[in-house]
Amino acid sequence: MPDSNSAGDAQLAAFRRSIDNIDAALIHILAERFRITQAVGEYKAANALPPADPGREQKQIARLRKLAEEARLDPEFSEKFLRFIIDEVIRHHERARGG
Repeated sequence: MPDSNSAGDAQLAAFRRSIDNIDAALIHILAERFRITQAVGEYKAANALPPADPGREQKQIARLRKLAEEARLDPEFSEKFLRFIIDEVIRHHERARGG
């Protein structure tokens, strides 16, 4: 078993600090995204627009799948992640519309 003061543990701790920083950034980015989509939902509700826009959703998924491939990220994972976010946004838009 490695000593807790070994270089391996220091390296692992450094990796984990980086992961923690990235996780924090993701939370802040998602919070900002949802603030903006909340404003979109209010706008759609005020202008009698539907909560969902399937055409835009498909374009976004295709665009982000391509970005995922370029970034060497599993496009299936990226699509599931984006679909989860889109579904949550639509739920918020439906709520803003009173539905």
